[in-house]
Amino acid sequence: MNYRPFKDVSVSETGLGTWQLGSADWGKLEEEDAFDILNTFSALGGNFIDTADVYGTGMSETVIGRWLKTTSKKFYIATKLGRRHDGSNGWPQNFSYDNMQRHVESSLKNLDLPSLVLEQLHCIPQEELQAGKVFEHLRKLQEEKLIQHWGVSVETAEEALLCLEQEGIASLQIIFNLFRQHIADEVFAKVKEKNVALIVRVPLASGLLSGKYSESSTFEENDHRNYNANGEAFNVGETFSGIEFKRGVQLAQEIGKLLPDERMAQWSLRWILDHPEVTTVIPGATKVSQVKSNMEASSLEPLSGSVHSKLRELYNQKIVKNIRGRY
Repeated sequence: MNYRPFKDVSVSETGLGTWQLGSADWGKLEEEDAFDILNTFSALGGNFIDTADVYGTGMSETVIGRWLKTTSKKFYIATKLGRRHDGSNGWPQNFSYDNMQRHVESSLKNLDLPSLVLEQLHCIPQEELQAGKVFEHLRKLQEEKLIQHWGVSVETAEEALLCLEQEGIASLQIIFNLFRQHIADEVFAKVKEKNVALIVRVPLASGLLSGKYSESSTFEENDHRNYNANGEAFNVGETFSGIEFKRGVQLAQEIGKLLPDERMAQWSLRWILDHPEVTTVIPGATKVSQVKSNMEASSLEPLSGSVHSKLRELYNQKIVKNIRGRY
């Protein structure tokens, strides 16, 4: 495993996304299986784990918290807030200081940690980012030592650029993959200029870039790839990176033909890591075999310039026009 700098520490360039550990939007995942996934990630050198307070209404954080008690290794846990809809919370109430403080304290309890290494705004409305109060609240939470660093997870390049102007921002999390290549053109130079960590989410386009699906593939009823395939529940751009599933399968097959061999998931992650602005990529995993596959990307040689050029040509000619949703 290779490591890249995040502030004053080094994090694994292949991290672990843990939406699936919430057992709510990727099908059911037993805690024993979750521990196997986390143990495998640890054994292969991973040390950066991303979660959120809404993943299974705190279940993902809670599972991670219980697992952390089983290991003496150092891990950097990043979580997110802003999308809760419980009790009196919800939009726009979530963005008051009192509710943000309450949500941070809830995450600390779930994870059983004295402070959060990284708290991130979780794809909140753009008007809240523009108003700027949420950033003041994060700075206050940082002053109070509840959080060590703060960042923002966004849906669009416009939101990313807006956040990058905020003093004190430590990280930006955004969708960037072979179905979203233009993000590099619009955001990466500013990320480098501001010396902000870049966390890449949805790197395999909800699994489409694993190359393992056919046009007839189906998903469990409570899997977001079923109930949000066309944006029925939230931004369509979040599921399959906004590509209609059957068309995505076809485009993934074309991408696969340009890669060095059949290891499509690994090469898709390697493509992301070939961009030096990227700090860490956070693929999820519902199986130990997927963790092993994802971690292998760090040891692969970079793709050649000619392969990068061909992939960008395919993107410009056939892929970008198929993206739906906000991006």
